[in-house]
Amino acid sequence: MVRLAAAVAVLVAAPLCAQRAQLGVKGRQPEPGKPQKLEPIRKLPRRGPPPSERVFGRSPVEIERDRLRAAQPPPRPVPGDRLRGLVRREPARTPPTPMPAPAAATVLYPRPRKPSDPGALAGLLPPAFVIPSPSVPDVDPAVPNRWRIGFPAWQRYDNTKLDTVYAKRRRWDPFNLNPLKGDYPIFGRENFFNFTGSSDTLLDSRRVPIPSPPSADRAGDFGFFGRGEQWLLRQSFRLSFDLFGGSAGFKPVDYEVRVTPEFNINYLTVRENALTRIDVRQGTRRLDTHVGFQELFVEKRLGTNSTRRFRRAKDPDDRGSAYFDFTSVRFGIQRFTSDFRGFIFSDEQPGARLFGTFRNSIFQYNFAFFNMLEKDTNSGLNRWRDRRQNVYAANLYWNDFLTPGWNLNFSGLYNNDQPTFHLDKNGFLVRPAPIGLPTPHKIRAGYAGITSDGHIGRYNVTHAFYYAFGRDSANPIPTDPLCFADGCVSRKAQHIRAFLGALELAYERDWAIYKASFFFTTGDNDINDGVAKGFDGIVPNQQFAGGGFLGPGPLADRNLINPLFEGGGTNFLNRQAIPLTGTAVVLFGPNSLMPNMRAGLFQGQANFVNPGVMLANIGVDAKITPKLRSTINLNYLRFHRTEVLEAVLFQSRIRHGIGADAGFGLQYRPLLSENIVLTGGFGVLIPHAGFKDIYNQRTLFSAFVLTRFLF
Repeated sequence: MVRLAAAVAVLVAAPLCAQRAQLGVKGRQPEPGKPQKLEPIRKLPRRGPPPSERVFGRSPVEIERDRLRAAQPPPRPVPGDRLRGLVRREPARTPPTPMPAPAAATVLYPRPRKPSDPGALAGLLPPAFVIPSPSVPDVDPAVPNRWRIGFPAWQRYDNTKLDTVYAKRRRWDPFNLNPLKGDYPIFGRENFFNFTGSSDTLLDSRRVPIPSPPSADRAGDFGFFGRGEQWLLRQSFRLSFDLFGGSAGFKPVDYEVRVTPEFNINYLTVRENALTRIDVRQGTRRLDTHVGFQELFVEKRLGTNSTRRFRRAKDPDDRGSAYFDFTSVRFGIQRFTSDFRGFIFSDEQPGARLFGTFRNSIFQYNFAFFNMLEKDTNSGLNRWRDRRQNVYAANLYWNDFLTPGWNLNFSGLYNNDQPTFHLDKNGFLVRPAPIGLPTPHKIRAGYAGITSDGHIGRYNVTHAFYYAFGRDSANPIPTDPLCFADGCVSRKAQHIRAFLGALELAYERDWAIYKASFFFTTGDNDINDGVAKGFDGIVPNQQFAGGGFLGPGPLADRNLINPLFEGGGTNFLNRQAIPLTGTAVVLFGPNSLMPNMRAGLFQGQANFVNPGVMLANIGVDAKITPKLRSTINLNYLRFHRTEVLEAVLFQSRIRHGIGADAGFGLQYRPLLSENIVLTGGFGVLIPHAGFKDIYNQRTLFSAFVLTRFLF
């Protein structure tokens, strides 16, 4: 057996060794030189011409293909709403060649099922469009319209109340196909109409510190402070009519015309005289109405950055950028908010605005000018009266700054407020402010600031920093007037140098958002040094530290939304105006955390001689259910400087503590949409030492219920 195994091994190994001996150490070596072309030893005879000279006829398949192509009609023109612009090709300058007009017609999109209500859209749109048959060229051709294609009558469930995939049009249904909501063009192919109507009913109850007037409502009432309970009922109807053109679902509108009137009815009941009107004989109740136009503008898109009109060509073949950036202009009464949270300016005023984007919408810019209108005293709506005040604004949004999701805003504003004398609708003096030596004066104030909003990782970060500078020709608060035989004037003009700072950090975990924030404005420590160090805005509408619960504050406006002037917060100081004892000015105004000591709610001038404030906030926003959400905020406030208050109130020492301000709010959406929204809130201010030095020890509160219907 051993010999047999050895013999087999030798027989197997011998061929392998022989093959190995023929290979080099590093593999097979190529043969030197080019391979030689060898002629065949024997050539067989061939009949006919060589293959290169042979000619074959067309196959039956090719003949049938050409016949079918020749029998097809010429291509139909494509409608404009189906075209998508090319990056490196300019549109044709000549109209397309009209196609022959055939007689017989074939339906373009035949429906497999007959709809249950075939006349639902009758009269609202052009008749059904068809494509021609190539037989008889006598009928005018029609171009297909994608808006006319209806949905088949099909329902997913037997229960009609459940989800219906292809819902039919209903007149009062804003969600499904409705010509009033811009679902169909009203004429042409890209001209739409959108109607938006809202109803806001506000019931507000509050207690504010009210000094007893000279003529008290009750006989024998000798207290320094009166009864500060007040009740307000306000009903607003806002109607917006919007006509626009273009494929707005894919790009900004080509043009837009919007008209938005607002109707307001308000009823106020108080417990002291001289609050509803300056005439005490008018009693403690007031019913007032007003109609104002809050939007009335025309907008036109000038062009896009994909054309060479707004961009220099890099080479002869450069037709523009592949990014769809645009530039538009708007004239008329329009919404505008200068930053994310409305710290300086947030209003609806007539003006001109140039805005757009560049670098693939990474940057968004605004250049705006506003000629301010007077505000109605009791509703806050516009009046057709010139206020003699101009506001200039320019800002730049930088999206995804340093990290995706964190956005930056650079703002520059200028307020040119001319000297005027004005009594409000209730007979109270609001310009100049009735404090100190009231003299009509001019304010020229500039603002430069940087703000941010967004998230860095898991944390939401919002900050703001502003510097105010300029000149106030004659502030009425300084106590060193220069008197002549015919009157007194302020000796020193005030040079404005003030700062604002704000920071908010938030952490979102599951259904709750935990946040902490800090807010600071400088105060004036010397009213006679000629430098106004107290910070004030132009028309602030601050959605910060308890504000912005009634509307999406972080969206405040970038042309999106502007919360109503009745207050968007739940805390006491975010909603209520607190009058300053012994004067006719307001220490804290509505929708403002700054103690600016202005006159009136909406019509006074900016005042840069004020005490300033320091605020610390902690809060929680919770989404309890998909329909219910809540907010809780706790603020602690202190005056930055109190020298201004001591000089105005003739008190030797006023401490800095204002108090603790707590607020709680609930918002319920029964339809999981914004069509019906019920909002309620409660705020309370527990006074501390400084507030007690000015007022008394009574706890102040405010409660409200807001019902909103939207179509």
